[in-house]
Amino acid sequence: MVDVSLRQLELFSALPNFDTLSAAAAHLHISESALSQAITGLERTVGEPLCVRRKARGLTLTPTGVEFARQARQIISATQELVLGVGEDHGLRGPVKLGCYSTFAAYVVPELLEGFPRMHPGVDVSIMIGTNEELLAALQGGRLDVALVYDVSLPAGYRKRRIYQTELEVHLHPDHPLASVPSLDLTDLANEPYIQFDATPGTANVLDAFSARGLVPTIEARISDIGLVQALVGRGLGYSLLMSRPSAARTSLEGRPLLIRPLEPPVTQSHVVGIWPEDMDLTPRASALLDFAEESYGS
Repeated sequence: MVDVSLRQLELFSALPNFDTLSAAAAHLHISESALSQAITGLERTVGEPLCVRRKARGLTLTPTGVEFARQARQIISATQELVLGVGEDHGLRGPVKLGCYSTFAAYVVPELLEGFPRMHPGVDVSIMIGTNEELLAALQGGRLDVALVYDVSLPAGYRKRRIYQTELEVHLHPDHPLASVPSLDLTDLANEPYIQFDATPGTANVLDAFSARGLVPTIEARISDIGLVQALVGRGLGYSLLMSRPSAARTSLEGRPLLIRPLEPPVTQSHVVGIWPEDMDLTPRASALLDFAEESYGS
């Protein structure tokens, strides 16, 4: 019989999230020496190195270690689901870790945190807000069950499920010269001052849309905070192009009115999707959370 404990697998499955053994030990609430001994025990059983531990260079998993950590996460997850599944007759229970892309989180997360626990009081929902890069890294590291992101420029290796449709819209000050036009074309906007929302992958998609029409936007400012973008638009300093969001208020953070107009022809039509690594199965809790999100925001 293989002499490996679930605790050893749990400890090793967390290592891809850390650059040093000391950082991993601190997060796992275990001494560095005890963690090192657990890894050494696994390596002895496996019969080859799973990671390289050098004080000067930190912690690096070998190719075998990367695969071992991935499969260890699957075993830990399956074991947890086995235990939790015993009580499913009494409803879902246990944790679900959801990631959400920062630019639309304020329009999606509140309903999820208020409405979902009412339906499933035994489920403990935790939220991580971040960029695409941060959310993808957390999914691969096993720190998230599922993440809500735009279905744009996503790498291979993920399953996905559509939540709601979204498209690029024009945000204008009510006194903007184009405010009376019911829909706008990029040619109408190219020479107007543009407040660019600077975020991956949206920035490149918008600039590519202009470029495909032989146009170059007149960029007045590049801003990485969506609330500040809307505040500048609300003060009449330019227009902006933002993806549509559920229940989006037509005012800036300062309470100034904003007008929203569709683009005609449409540009950057996409979906917000729930994604998770293709080598991992959604837990019943994560699947139920996506069901709720789709029911709440899907058309």
